[in-house]
Amino acid sequence: MHTRTWRLFGAAAAFAAITTAAVGCGSDGGGGASPSSTTKASGGSGEGSTIAVPADYKTIQEAVDAAEKGDLVLISEGTYNEAVDVTTPDITIRGLDRNNVILDGEFKLENGIRVLDTDGVTVENMTAKNYVSNGFFWTGSDRYHASYLTAYRNGDYGIYAFDAYHGQIDNSLGSGSPDAGFYIGECYECDAVIDNVVSEHNGLGYSGTNSGGELYIINSTFRYNRAGVVPNSGSYELCYPGRSNTIVGNTVYDNNNDEAPAIDVALLAQGNGILLAGSINNQIERNLVYDHDRTGIAAVPFPEEDASDVVPPASELETPCEETRDDELPAEGDIPDIVLWNATGNAITGNDVSGSGLADLASGTIPLDDESATTADLDNCFSDNVFTSSAPADLEGLAPCEGDGNGGDFEKDGLDLLVLINEQAPAPPKDKYQSTPEPEAQETMADAATAPAPVFQGPEKPDVDAIKVPTKPSN
Repeated sequence: MHTRTWRLFGAAAAFAAITTAAVGCGSDGGGGASPSSTTKASGGSGEGSTIAVPADYKTIQEAVDAAEKGDLVLISEGTYNEAVDVTTPDITIRGLDRNNVILDGEFKLENGIRVLDTDGVTVENMTAKNYVSNGFFWTGSDRYHASYLTAYRNGDYGIYAFDAYHGQIDNSLGSGSPDAGFYIGECYECDAVIDNVVSEHNGLGYSGTNSGGELYIINSTFRYNRAGVVPNSGSYELCYPGRSNTIVGNTVYDNNNDEAPAIDVALLAQGNGILLAGSINNQIERNLVYDHDRTGIAAVPFPEEDASDVVPPASELETPCEETRDDELPAEGDIPDIVLWNATGNAITGNDVSGSGLADLASGTIPLDDESATTADLDNCFSDNVFTSSAPADLEGLAPCEGDGNGGDFEKDGLDLLVLINEQAPAPPKDKYQSTPEPEAQETMADAATAPAPVFQGPEKPDVDAIKVPTKPSN
């Protein structure tokens, strides 16, 4: 299993110094009230066989191992204490009821369902809880689909896609994970969509390291996490930097939860709505972002200590992930003590941002030496946003997305990055995730027993232009 190694904690200190299988019964559950995803998925006819659990096979693992291309593994209500590995391509694994088909790791097993180097696997309409790593996990996969899933109280991520392409995550909930409720990482171009999900009570609502390119995060809610939506960069994973994400039409609010579980990066990022941590060339548009202790939407650097590479030149940004820089890595002595991944080229437009403690909109960096970039050099632009405060002051006048800026002072009322580092919350116990809130029953998939199970061929590109700023929820 791939394990991510965060170096932020040590980097933060240096940065501050520089700047100064049994089956049982399921529980009852009902339908929720969330709307369906607007993203369509393309697929085949779904003409395979149906394999029933536990009628045909007592365990999910046995059923998955017996399945062939095009088959549907249909799981009856119950609690399944399993860690399922999937290596059969082009199958669908579906629960009959999202709230009553429960995979329970009992805080002993690693992953609920893990899809390993296998393509075309759909997992839908079930719950995974109490795993020490992840609820649902695709790695090395193409054409992955997660739909009507609930993942909560898992020790790493809720729903996790790594080095995976052409995927869709929709109508799902991720809650109570120390890292993130949802994660897509190490892919370019990812060709992936996250649509109509809810992420709450996590360290991060969304985390995406070195991912982007036709990657859409739309129509979703990120609330009550330590921090909301955090795309980022770093050489501790391949395919750097993170770039070209489209984040549109989301509701992001009250991500200040100091009672949530957290890894180091979540502690550093706490109190921010949409935080572009060294991620570049992103489109952040028509989101509703409010009530954050620090910033609503901010583009900030990611300082990486003990990096394995320097920031690649712009000429390499279109290089596919499989074409790594292993043969071109600089000698260890040629890599600075801190590699600063600046957030550059981001367009923040048409958002409604309010109630931020430091600034509703922000852009900033810190010079590590006389040749470092300044805030004026970052090429982040801001236009047509509804907001009250910005850092630097008059940010839309300084850096509009069309035309020239007003020539003002980027240093006036600039973003104090030390606040993002030095006022770090204390780390919670590692088992904090085990006591996070149990979510309400969620909307279950319609006609789960009879709906076709087409082989998933990938997401259709969403109509981003049709997405409007969300209406503020009443609760």
